[in-house]
Amino acid sequence: MSFPDFSGSDAQIQWQRFCDLLWYHDDLGFWLDISRMHVNADHLTALEPGFDKAFQAMQALESGSIANPDEQRQVGHYWLRTPSLAPEPEVSQHVSSEVDRIEAFGRDILSGAIKAPNGQPFSDVLWVGIGGSGLGPILMIRALQTTGQGLPFHFLDNVDPNGISAVLSGLEDRLATTLVVTVSKSGGTPEPHMGMAQARHRVEAAGGVWAKQAVAVTMLDSRLDQQAQSEDWLQRFDMFDWVGGRTSITSAVGLLPGALIGSDIRDFLAGAAQMDEATRVADLRKNPAALMAAAWHVAGDGRGRRDMVVLPYRDRLEVFSRYLQQLVMESLGKREDRDGKVVHQGIAVYGNKGSTDQHAYVQQLRDGVDNFFVTFIEVLEDSDDIPAINQERPGDFLDGFLQGTRSALTESDRQNMSISMQRFDARRLGALIALFERAVGLYGELVNVNAYHQPGVEAGKKAAAAVLGLQAKVEAVLADRVSRSVSEIRQVIGEESDEPIFWILRHLAGNKRGYVAQGDWAHPASMRFAKS
Repeated sequence: MSFPDFSGSDAQIQWQRFCDLLWYHDDLGFWLDISRMHVNADHLTALEPGFDKAFQAMQALESGSIANPDEQRQVGHYWLRTPSLAPEPEVSQHVSSEVDRIEAFGRDILSGAIKAPNGQPFSDVLWVGIGGSGLGPILMIRALQTTGQGLPFHFLDNVDPNGISAVLSGLEDRLATTLVVTVSKSGGTPEPHMGMAQARHRVEAAGGVWAKQAVAVTMLDSRLDQQAQSEDWLQRFDMFDWVGGRTSITSAVGLLPGALIGSDIRDFLAGAAQMDEATRVADLRKNPAALMAAAWHVAGDGRGRRDMVVLPYRDRLEVFSRYLQQLVMESLGKREDRDGKVVHQGIAVYGNKGSTDQHAYVQQLRDGVDNFFVTFIEVLEDSDDIPAINQERPGDFLDGFLQGTRSALTESDRQNMSISMQRFDARRLGALIALFERAVGLYGELVNVNAYHQPGVEAGKKAAAAVLGLQAKVEAVLADRVSRSVSEIRQVIGEESDEPIFWILRHLAGNKRGYVAQGDWAHPASMRFAKS
């Protein structure tokens, strides 16, 4: 396992490390280089026992063990691209049949075999989903859709009223020919439920027929699934209990958008499967996900002390850092480890795209606080319809900026790794996602956290529900139209704190809801509120 220790100044050592640590997949045309990370041979030697256990844990996970003990669930996203891995033949058959159904549905929508209720071809897709049910589809569309291919996509991935208004207003004259897809695993998540209700209201007001335009992506027999069945929606696709939102992109959540833009979803799955095979290798030096996880561990001392900055030098991957924020941070950001010890683990992720970042935060990366590592992503093949003009090629400049930034960071002892792909397409996107999924899983094992649950998210949902409950009480108190201060309202309700009540009142008064605020907003305790 011998190779030179890191040097930010010795070019020969850098080249030797590059040659020694480089991982390459010939069929995918895919390179991983961690040589500019501060990973030395003694680090890998020390991590080997931990990786031996991690490899065993990942093998057990793929075999169907309860890898998420806190929720007593299997973790089966790897089965989605290799159904034969599933522990029961019924599951394998179900996964395969869903891919067939998605592919056929996408083909029939795009060919016009399935039409909108008014007899016209579907013109648009309105996708309603949040978290992984929004981030995955957005990545699929931004990364894979080409001009003139498939249907235009529009997203309701938040409950921002202004955002909902902008999206629905933009579809106003095409709502009757818009395919509306609502994604909710449990069928009861508030955000997609509200987005769906708003979409349905507008579709029906525009003369559309909701049931003939609506598609549900959810678990069998969920509340959403039952509604879709009882109302005879156009189509329903299954989500699985053993797939979490942040790893659902190779399920219907990602495959349906791919099919509706005419992308090769089987090639996407094949790329993920190829990378899965490569990352099953139980050898740290020969496994790209293990090399990546080892580099993360060394960089942050196994405590996430460095942020991950993701810099893809392609516009198509501009939202990839947003996708990785959920995959990495929701998986690894945990208060306690599996033994109940408080550890506050996690790796923060941010990024945009090169060379835009040359003019943004690369200045700080080069000269500012050293609390990060960079992941460069490069695609070698350029579009052939962009010619050289005055002997200048945009792709050469883009490559120059990437290499220049990489060199400048290394000279300042700023850690960075690089992923390079010969070309970018559905297969390579699948491989790229699968690489990070496995790296997250392995890192989670190294630091002994459950990478497959999200207690912090659930706590946030409960807190939001409590605020909505408090708002109902506030409105009930003010229903008598008597003017009251925040403190007086709190005393009637029996709440402990004035502050959440003030926030609620400020929002109510800021909208045309019939509430009047009197006093100086700079002095909240002196203000009075009433129903007009």
